[in-house]
Amino acid sequence: MSAELFWLVLTVAMTGLFWVPYILDRIMVRGLVGAMANPSASDKAQSPWARRMVAAHTNAVENLVIFAPLVLTARALSIATAVTAFACALYFWSRLAHVVVYTLGIPVLRRLSLYRRLRGAGAVGAGDLQTDLIFADQFSEIAVVA
Repeated sequence: MSAELFWLVLTVAMTGLFWVPYILDRIMVRGLVGAMANPSASDKAQSPWARRMVAAHTNAVENLVIFAPLVLTARALSIATAVTAFACALYFWSRLAHVVVYTLGIPVLRRLSLYRRLRGAGAVGAGDLQTDLIFADQFSEIAVVA
């Protein structure tokens, strides 16, 4: 398994586990039956940290939809390098930092983790873009010869 796929699998697993703490809070606040019931406007509000964690989890899922295809594309095109491996690791650790910092409600550090996450995904995507440009250049040479 490549380093990029390793970090992608860890990121997916971590994102898949983010729901556990806020569901435990929901059980503590509403009771087991209340936590399993359909949501309604009259439900007791969860703890502030749990509401922030729900938002961080939602954000993690939304960003995973962008990050995973970039990693898989880099792997499929065999353009994985030390930079893409580092970018995937950076994305993982930044995502973890974002959830912790956002849940604790520390706004300045949350922005820093966002910046690092975007840099990680951007580095993987930049590798894809570089390969696309090389392929397009090679394709144009073939088209001229034909």
